[in-house]
Amino acid sequence: MFESLGDRLQNALHKIKGYGKITEDNIGDMMKEIRLSLLEADVNYKVVKEFVNNVKEKALGEEVRTSIKPGDLFVKIVKDELTELLGGDTAPLNLNGNPAILMLVGLQGSGKTTTIGKLANYLRKKKGKKPLMVACDVYRPAAIDQLKQLGKELNIEVYSEGKGNPVEISNNAINYAKENGYDYVLIDTAGRLQIDETLMDELENITEAVSPQETLLVIDAMMGQDAINVITGFNDKLKLTGVILTKLDGDTKGGVALSVRHLTNVPIKFIGVSEKLDGLDSFDPERMAGRILGMGDIVSLVEQAEAAIDEKEAEKTAKRMQQGKFDLEDFLSTLKQIKKLGPLENILKLIPGAKKMGLTNINIPPKQMAHIEAIILSMTKEERRNPSIIKASRKTRIAKGCGLSVSEVNKLLTQFENMKKMMKQMENSNFKMPF
Repeated sequence: MFESLGDRLQNALHKIKGYGKITEDNIGDMMKEIRLSLLEADVNYKVVKEFVNNVKEKALGEEVRTSIKPGDLFVKIVKDELTELLGGDTAPLNLNGNPAILMLVGLQGSGKTTTIGKLANYLRKKKGKKPLMVACDVYRPAAIDQLKQLGKELNIEVYSEGKGNPVEISNNAINYAKENGYDYVLIDTAGRLQIDETLMDELENITEAVSPQETLLVIDAMMGQDAINVITGFNDKLKLTGVILTKLDGDTKGGVALSVRHLTNVPIKFIGVSEKLDGLDSFDPERMAGRILGMGDIVSLVEQAEAAIDEKEAEKTAKRMQQGKFDLEDFLSTLKQIKKLGPLENILKLIPGAKKMGLTNINIPPKQMAHIEAIILSMTKEERRNPSIIKASRKTRIAKGCGLSVSEVNKLLTQFENMKKMMKQMENSNFKMPF
């Protein structure tokens, strides 16, 4: 997400690093580049203008002139302003109800029903408590079926009455949740192709009846600046507590994320980062600003690692790396650990300075994992422990043993060397991967 915007901002900011002093002349072109970068990312024009003016004003202020490294401080100013633009502080969910009631609203096609499943899964994993999903989109049988299927995949119960009054269904679901010890009730409401009076009346009636702790608007980030009008329309009627931006992992400029809080005063609380049912992240403005500017997001990386990595196995591999004994068996073990975190290219983006170290282009598609394992298991113990002995004749034997080509064996050995190089680069930069 934000790859294009991030690259352009990073290139613009790189120019300031070597300056001993910041003046209007030497930052002029850079500020133009920042402005164009934001506009091309579909950030609202008024937001861009205010952002650029704020950065320029602070950059030419007294605090920069007295700085030892004005270039570094300028980057900090940009990051701070970007953080503020994204919302400043993290906006946590209000889960104080017994049960806590979360109502999700949105237009058709926004990914609302899928997001219900993701959010329920997130709450169960992060909070360790019991969610109940409620099917209140009585106008689309497919929506009810979809929610039931999600519930089956996640092993999370779905309360459904099929046809009926959504207000009554919501009330009945809450009573059911109280009787059966559920901690959270997530209500999937009906969507429309556009905002209309009937939709809003129904949502207002549900809100009045159940008094949800959270009213979250699910909106497709690919809508661009039209999303602002949708957020405003829903907020005027329902007093939204937050926004969930979906499809930020897709082909989107992402500018709406930089405009939402400033233009609507509604915080972004979650972002959809993949189609998987664990592809929902809480939104942290400071972390996101750091990722956009190529500073990484080590906190998120550690959090992901803590949830997915076998600590004892990771420690074993780390010790062998420190002793210079990293071999193909360790390589396979490390890949299996990384696989649990998601695509390698996405993980590397969270590492501070990964781009400078040339690590962002290292990737192993998921489908290659089975081939890698087959190749390594076709090797002798000596070959796995000492890959340098694998010459042409051994490669041919290994390829026949696993049913793959010699070129696949060569590819694996290259990937192994790249991994060793990556590990060494990170060690030399005093960065330790959390696995």
